[in-house]
Amino acid sequence: MCPLPSPLPPILITTPSHAFLATLSPLAPLTVSTFLSLLPYTQKVIHVRWSGEGLWIPLGTRNALFASLPYENNTAYPAPGEVLLYPGGASETEFIVAYGSCQFASKMGVLAGNHFLTITEGLEELRMLGESVLWEGAKEVRFEVASEEM
Repeated sequence: MCPLPSPLPPILITTPSHAFLATLSPLAPLTVSTFLSLLPYTQKVIHVRWSGEGLWIPLGTRNALFASLPYENNTAYPAPGEVLLYPGGASETEFIVAYGSCQFASKMGVLAGNHFLTITEGLEELRMLGESVLWEGAKEVRFEVASEEM
């Protein structure tokens, strides 16, 4: 893993209908470093099945990148706007983005994920995105380092 840049760069999260700015957490340095190595990252976001009010982003073939990550700043109860990474094990490797009441879980039971990213701008729009994904289905999401102009 690369050393973390200082200061940590802001992250832009976009969907076709929404944009959010997020802050990386220095409390999860290995997770942050691995996440930054993915960027820019585009995937589909779907609604969680087991966790309540959250959005789920499967990592597919990227699992090997995260398999050796330790728990860092981990929780099973993310607050709205918190983004967790579950590195795999009892369930598949995934990101979860809480937009309301959320207990991170899978069919195997409650999971803890590494809280490494928090939405700081646009949070008031996150519930709207979550409900849109729930009722209308998967949407494309992109994570990238925010430009200087933002």
